[in-house]
Amino acid sequence: MVALHPDKAPLLENGDRLTRAEFERRYATMPRLKKAELIEGVVYLAPAVCAQQHGNPHALIIGWLAVYHAAAPGTNLADNTTVRLDLDDETQPDALLRIEPEVGGRSHITEDDYIEGAPELIVEIAASSASYDLIMI
Repeated sequence: MVALHPDKAPLLENGDRLTRAEFERRYATMPRLKKAELIEGVVYLAPAVCAQQHGNPHALIIGWLAVYHAAAPGTNLADNTTVRLDLDDETQPDALLRIEPEVGGRSHITEDDYIEGAPELIVEIAASSASYDLIMI
């Protein structure tokens, strides 16, 4: 076993099995990392984003949700924002729409500025979900 300096955390890697606290600790030491998620205690690192498979659909979804948000008081729109669903799941969906708690929403913003609890709508743009789906089998 390799001894680590207390201030040094191992890097996040695809497939790591971690608690949410350990995931957040390691993520904080990797400021250049663009996106990592913890799903059922397993770390997933996102690959590079392509224009037609991701960029364009993402922009269209944000536009659609922005129009909805503008017409729906009591909603909150977010793009690529960390969501702490529970102790084993911390996702960073491409887009989400929340209903504010004051008007019946299930999620809230924490003191450290993260979303906690399940938003009413989460959107993830994916050319294929096979890599996630195979983990669930």
